[in-house]
Amino acid sequence: MSNSVRPVASAYAVPGTPFPDAVTLRADGSQTTLAAERGHRTTVVVFYRGTWCPYCNTALRSYQQVLFPELQSRGISLIAVSPQHPDGSLSMSEKQSLDFPVLSDPGNSLARALGILTRPTDDALAQQRERGLHVEEHNADGTADLPMPTTAIVTADGTLAWIDVHPDHTTRTEPAQILRALADLEVEATRK
Repeated sequence: MSNSVRPVASAYAVPGTPFPDAVTLRADGSQTTLAAERGHRTTVVVFYRGTWCPYCNTALRSYQQVLFPELQSRGISLIAVSPQHPDGSLSMSEKQSLDFPVLSDPGNSLARALGILTRPTDDALAQQRERGLHVEEHNADGTADLPMPTTAIVTADGTLAWIDVHPDHTTRTEPAQILRALADLEVEATRK
């Protein structure tokens, strides 16, 4: 893990446990919940830091181009979640031409429940501010807390089936990894 962030929790959620739910905001600012957006479908949930993060932009663009069509053909949903204001979600959605929901988790409730929430160190915050980035102005709750880049697969019944957490904010789960994990879960389900 980078020295620029501190984890808020001591452990990540583990597969086989219920996936948390929380009130979230759509890009238009209307309230929903993650469960309502998922419906009763297997869903890939991607946690990203915000529209200001170039690594997030690259990853979500790749997910739109490579992953989303594959998931759609299988009846699997894709949802992106960040702590930013809804207008940041709208900006991300429009800028990257995303066809999947981009939600705001204003209090980082989901990231906290999954154990993937971090808080930048004072030194990291000072460096960000020197570069003109004030994360707390982008986050809906006014804090600088951020989720670690994370991808999770949630089953139709709301169980966390797979999770890939990246403490290094410069790395992301590759689309091929996600598709491989889904294939492995399908094989496992047929054996039961």
